[in-house]
Amino acid sequence: MSPPLVINFAPTGMVPTKAMTPHAPLSVEEILADVRAAWELGITVAHLHARDAAGRPTHDPGVYSAIIRGVRAFAPDLVICASLSGRDDPRLESRIAPLSLEGPLKPDMGSLTLSSLNFPKQASCSDPEVVHRLAEEMRRRGILPELEVFDLGMAHYAGYLERKGLLAAPHYANVILGNIASAQVDPLHLGILVRELPPSTLWCVGGIGRSQLSANLLGVALGGGVRVGLEDNLYLDDEGGRLATNLALLQRIHALAAAAGRPIMTPAEFRRRLALAPGHGAYGRAPQP
Repeated sequence: MSPPLVINFAPTGMVPTKAMTPHAPLSVEEILADVRAAWELGITVAHLHARDAAGRPTHDPGVYSAIIRGVRAFAPDLVICASLSGRDDPRLESRIAPLSLEGPLKPDMGSLTLSSLNFPKQASCSDPEVVHRLAEEMRRRGILPELEVFDLGMAHYAGYLERKGLLAAPHYANVILGNIASAQVDPLHLGILVRELPPSTLWCVGGIGRSQLSANLLGVALGGGVRVGLEDNLYLDDEGGRLATNLALLQRIHALAAAAGRPIMTPAEFRRRLALAPGHGAYGRAPQP
């Protein structure tokens, strides 16, 4: 049997606005509606960003708690990742804040971008000390890092953090392709990045903009998983003439998975593979000293 396909659903991100697309879910209610529709179709992980009342990216634990509480109400077993991105706010005190949530509001995972990088019009800064402190806090709190890997150096750095005792196997990684200053949608690029990841890493492939579909195809074809959603891509076509919805992007992945004979990995199976608690009121890993 073909291996189950992890679908990591990224509905919002830090960049999309209503001016770019009316389909971007920004409010708590909009995010919950898109996650519910995705859950009903079939996903494994929800990679969530929070926005404030003005639609701006925020790490506010209060906003995250409202989103997580809402998701747990209809999907108690869904694996939830809170974004700790430094793209708009690189300060440790902001990025670490969502990790303080407790009980059912505690995220199962927190994103960990493993180095600084340049996007076309903006830098995303992650100083080594910030990366270390975030990894240390997630290990202490029993939250699984969602390793964000854009280039070979980031893949290598994951192994370095494991050797330093800041990461513990098994691991999960998003390999993101197509950013102008990072690895491209090329099977050789992907193969080298995956080879450099620590052993026991479950990996998904995402793509920036028009690279999303090609990157997802590589994930489906090569036995990995996919990261998909409006966070990374606003269109269904390469020409930018057909705005996508999150549901349309997910339906396309389901069609590809069915054609490849790959069932969708359930959150329960993901939890078993990544040593996460089974959900339904118990979340994350066992905390570490």
